[in-house]
Amino acid sequence: MRRLLGRLLGDRRVVGGLLLILQLVIVLYGLEWLSTRWAWVPYLFTVLSVIMVIWLVRKYDNPTYKISWIIVILLLPLFGGVFYLFWGNTPFNRARTQHQYEPKPPKFSDYMRLPATEQLAKEHPHHAARAHYIASLDGMPAWTNTETRYFRVGEEMFSSMCDELQRAHKFIFLEYFIIEEGVMWNTILDILKCKAQQGVDVRVMYDDVGSIATLPQHYDRYLSSLGIRAVRFNRFIPTLNTYLNYRNHRKMMIIDGNVSYMGGINLADEYINKKVRFGHWKDTGIMLCGEGTANMTALFLQMWEYVTGETVPVLDDYLPTVKRPADGYVQPFADSPLDDINIGESTYLQIIHSARKYVYITTPYLVLDNEMITALTIAAQSGVDVRILTPGIPDKKLVYLITRSYYQQLHRAGVKIYEYRPGFLHAKSIVADDDAAVVGTINMDFRSFFLHFECATCFYNSSVVAAVKQDILETINVSRQIDDLWLHKVPWLRSIAASVLRLFAPLL
Repeated sequence: MRRLLGRLLGDRRVVGGLLLILQLVIVLYGLEWLSTRWAWVPYLFTVLSVIMVIWLVRKYDNPTYKISWIIVILLLPLFGGVFYLFWGNTPFNRARTQHQYEPKPPKFSDYMRLPATEQLAKEHPHHAARAHYIASLDGMPAWTNTETRYFRVGEEMFSSMCDELQRAHKFIFLEYFIIEEGVMWNTILDILKCKAQQGVDVRVMYDDVGSIATLPQHYDRYLSSLGIRAVRFNRFIPTLNTYLNYRNHRKMMIIDGNVSYMGGINLADEYINKKVRFGHWKDTGIMLCGEGTANMTALFLQMWEYVTGETVPVLDDYLPTVKRPADGYVQPFADSPLDDINIGESTYLQIIHSARKYVYITTPYLVLDNEMITALTIAAQSGVDVRILTPGIPDKKLVYLITRSYYQQLHRAGVKIYEYRPGFLHAKSIVADDDAAVVGTINMDFRSFFLHFECATCFYNSSVVAAVKQDILETINVSRQIDDLWLHKVPWLRSIAASVLRLFAPLL
């Protein structure tokens, strides 16, 4: 018993959860004590809740997010307003997080003033608006002269990563949501140690909550002892504040500024199927070699600068030194939860709205707002072949229940839905009309669209577009299609439970 207690108290998740519960108990007990001591206190809190509802209605937040909080406040009129102050998207919480974690747009040199965005607009005008939207709001232009490669599974990407890491001679940048000790990470770490000893500038950034269950508490110090510069993003401090929700979900590796990787693949063994958790883990990623890597390098450095406070001396020292034959156009970009600009979802919406033949989407989580449901519905009802692939085996059962709650509405609109039977599908991609695709870290849910730092790459008239389409079609062949018969078999009680959960989905 003593040993078990020692293990529990040594677990950051357990200790953090206990501290959060303790804070919540103190807050509730304090409110209750005030209410019994002064009769006017409950009325004050009720007025506060009404003010919070009015504030929410006036805000520019997503309507579904606002409705969820309004329901909470109406169900708990005495404490709901206080809860929103602690956990909601309030100026206090946003100001604190923005001060610490909002990366600013990069200041590119003359090299970066020669992107291919204008050339893309001339050659393919139907992509011009999307490319301009990303470039103007995110500061990330489109590029050509870039070799591209698409990876259908994590095993292929891992092998390529190791080969390119061995060739590094200047710097290696890693930014990941999850790092876990095992075959994948230990293999990469051995290479990083050798490179650091050779004088290569090796930097690792990982999300503290994302890796809270997979790495020791002060693992960044261990990496530093190996000559690797390491930081934890948004360190987990168990307090009743919404800024803990703002996680760094990005996954990037940049080598010498010439080669870069991005996708859904974290540095853990399940992503390369060395460890089986939910059947076969289906994930995807991309590699860029050439000018397009400049965007990823800039994204990493601006995040590093604003997390560590360090100033990047000269960005030119980290930019690509090689050019490759053009394979269409590439445009890596990022999305932040703190700038009131929803680039990730907006890019998806633009692709769906502009599609004329087909739109294929893969996502592990399907938690949609009204705008996305409307876009998918209109596309399908307009004769566009809309297909969505989700996992057949879930990793989060509650989210899976919510995902399935959207099936009936989408199916009735003509959207074709498939579940990947061999296991868990973690790939995040969208492809349309044989000329545009996006591969990255962006799930089709509220966390990715509104609460996480994300990244992705747009491909225009690139070979990656055809590769993504072919991969999705082959994945559909081993997936189960959701039809009327399947929908009729869903228990009514489960449907009701899922509908209730959808009300609070933005808060999960």
